[in-house]
Amino acid sequence: MTYQASHRFARISPRKARLIVDLVRGQGIEEAMATLEFSKRRGAYYLRNVLKSAIANAEEKDANVASLFVESTWVDEGPTIKRFQPKDRGRAHPIRKRTSHIHVRLSER
Repeated sequence: MTYQASHRFARISPRKARLIVDLVRGQGIEEAMATLEFSKRRGAYYLRNVLKSAIANAEEKDANVASLFVESTWVDEGPTIKRFQPKDRGRAHPIRKRTSHIHVRLSER
């Protein structure tokens, strides 16, 4: 049985989120939570909340929480918020504020 959760429209670029997502793939949930707790990367905050949500979804379906592990994690690109930064001589440079869809799927061993 698999249990999953996602955080859509997270305000972090997919490239940065994928760095932290790759760390926890295949780990047990205790080990994954410890890895995210001590990671200095900003994406760990988002992924930790998604992992907690997936664990809560598993508990709701009466799963054995001790035997859960991170089966798969992936990050999809969300919509890009487009802004402009004013520059000298009336010019404007585009700024792309990227968003992510972070997904976690847990499974029992």
